[in-house]
Formats: sequence, structure tokens, C-alpha cells
Amino acid sequence: MTANALFTPVDAGELRLPNRIVMAPMTRLRAAVDGTPTPEMAEYYAQRACAGLIVTEGIWPEPAGQSEWRVPGLSGERHVDGWRSVTAAVHAAGGVVVAQLMHGGRNGHPAARFDGSTPAGPSAVAKTEPVHLPDGTKAVPPTPLAMTRADIDRAVAAYVTAAANAVAAGFDGVEIHAANSYLPHQFLADNTNLRTDEYGGDVAGRIRFPLRVARAVADAVGAARTGIRLSPGNPQFEMSESDPAPVYRALLGELDPLGLAYLHLTDDDAYPALADLRPRWSGTLIANVGENRAPTTAEAAARVIDDGLADAVSFGRGFLVNPDLPYRLRHGLCWNPLDEAHLYTPGPVGYTDYPAVR
Repeated sequence: MTANALFTPVDAGELRLPNRIVMAPMTRLRAAVDGTPTPEMAEYYAQRACAGLIVTEGIWPEPAGQSEWRVPGLSGERHVDGWRSVTAAVHAAGGVVVAQLMHGGRNGHPAARFDGSTPAGPSAVAKTEPVHLPDGTKAVPPTPLAMTRADIDRAVAAYVTAAANAVAAGFDGVEIHAANSYLPHQFLADNTNLRTDEYGGDVAGRIRFPLRVARAVADAVGAARTGIRLSPGNPQFEMSESDPAPVYRALLGELDPLGLAYLHLTDDDAYPALADLRPRWSGTLIANVGENRAPTTAEAAARVIDDGLADAVSFGRGFLVNPDLPYRLRHGLCWNPLDEAHLYTPGPVGYTDYPAVR
């Protein structure tokens, strides 16, 4: 594959991507307090409609899944209305966009949830890392509750409702966030899943919850409009997986026959997930190689595809600072500098004010 082939179309289930440069999901904390998307968010995503596919920031499917203050939601009509403005703006600009469904599980703090609820995960495993609170301070969150079977059933139902809401809001599909320390990943990982019931213990138990979610969402909105993101071995937010290979091989063995639109896979230095899992996935695969190793040229991105590791490559920071990233990659242009001070602050600064070349 030449670098120019990066700008050719590719199919991901029912999604027809005009190029192979995907916008990765990035938390930006610009929603209203109750999780309703704002007009500013519509502008932000529409600016980046040149991506082959936009995967939104993580969206909580139920209030109990809110991981941080001003993270958007998709559990009610007010959210659907807000996201409908976002999808309309992206489609008007010629883009393709999916909603990433992100349940915080154990992540979060009661003071940083608009409903004040206590986080719950697979097991009552405390977190030691302080989290941001709405008043600008930080605090160590309380030990999360251990989810009951009823809690698990409710969470699965919430994913289904949120996926249906996403379709009603005009999204082209959904991505299940089963990576980077969020709820499905918490069931997969050694240190956050200490359960001895059917949702823990051996590999079959640990993969049960993410499989339930994937099957339920695919049944609700169609497998060809459902993607899933995985990050084997990612230690983000105090996660630990002593041996990811058997867990994720088993998980893909069950996921692959579902015919999902795509697998969005994060590679990690400790476990070469792309090399190990690509042969186990027969559908479209989007590679995310991490901030520290992310390709910054079209040639480097195309090499990931040419090596047979993926069909498309996702960029986080590249799209954050460059609303016209595909154009810059095609022409070898410099990237805008990152405004780190305004990554998560309300308002347009560091959000919608990054300039395009043209």
C-alpha cells in the first residue's frame, strides 16, 4: 500500500468510510452538567468531518456510568435531541459518525456525578488515584460498590437503550467502549474482577459481561452498525492484566462470528495485540497505536495497513489539534501545537479554535 491508498474508501459493516483515517474518541468535558451535548460540540465534530470515521468521545449509557463531570450522556430524550444536532452538522459536512458508549463502572466520584451516585464495578476494589471534582480540586474516590447480578442486568439494558437512542439521534452506528479501564475492561482485567460467580474466575467468566453487551447491542441496532474497542494490557487508571493473550483470544473467538462492523484495537508495548489478534479477526480492524507511537505521516500510517495489521488507523491528538488532519497528512504539513491548558476547560478555547490550513 502506498501512502495515497490511505485516502481510499473502506467498508466497516454497513459503514462506508471515504478514507482510512479515523478520529479516535477523546474526552473533552464540554457537555452540559446533565450530559446534554452543546452547540459547541456540534461545531467541533463538524469541523472534523473530513475523517473517514468519527468516533465520538465516550458517552455514558446511564447516570450510574458517568465517569467524570460534563461527560455527555445518551440515556434520555434531552440527550437524543442534543446529539441530533451534532449528527446533523457532521452529515451536512459529509462525515460519518458513530457514538462511543462508555460506562464508567468503578471510575468516577459521587461529587462529579450529576446524580451523586456511588460508582460500582465488578468488585469492590479501591482506586488510589485522585480524580478531578467540579470545584477544581481533586479527591481519591470512595471504594466502588460490587455490582449485583441485578446491577449487571441493568447495565446491559442501559447499553441497549443508549444504542437505540444513538440511532434515533442520527448516528451511523455505535462503538462499545470495552477498553482503557471502563466497565467491560474492568470485567476482563485481573485486578478489578475478583468475582467468584459466573462473571469472574476463569476466562469464560471474565469475558461474559462484554459478550453480553456486544450481543445485546448488535441485536438491538444491527451487528453491521456495531463496533467494539479493546485495549489488551493497557494499564491506564490502575488496570492490570497479567496475561492478556488467552482472555482476548477467547473474547475474539466469540465476537468474530457476530459480524460486527469493526474492531477498534489499541496496541501496547507489553502485549503486541495487533500482531496476535489480527489473524483472529475476519472483519474490518481499526488500529490505534497509542499517543507515544502514533504515526505523524501518511507513510507511517499506511505502513500499519501495509503490514497487514489493520484496515484503517485512528488518531487522537492528531484530530484534536488539526480539524483538517487528512489534508495535512496527504500534503506532509506541520501539525498545530497542542493547547494543553484548555484540554478539558469549558468554552471554545483549545476546542473549536484550532485553525485549518484552508
